[in-house]
Amino acid sequence: MVQKSEIRYLTPLSVDSKKKKYCRFKKAGIKYIDYKDPEFLKKFLNEQGKILPRRITGTSLKFQRRVAQAVKRARHLALLPFVTDNMK
Repeated sequence: MVQKSEIRYLTPLSVDSKKKKYCRFKKAGIKYIDYKDPEFLKKFLNEQGKILPRRITGTSLKFQRRVAQAVKRARHLALLPFVTDNMK
């Protein structure tokens, strides 16, 4: 006598889809990135002072280039450090 056993499968938990990345500059209508504002530019740097890539920040190519240029200018004027241990 074989009884039908209930077969239960593990169902994946409700996976929330990740938020779609967006360019904060396009959304806010920012056209110029000021290199003289180091607090704003720190949002695009990691703890070592390296520039975060587009795939992490969600910035568009056009504005990623402008952010990189602004960070480099701020470093040159000593507003941002080139290398550091703990920036944030």
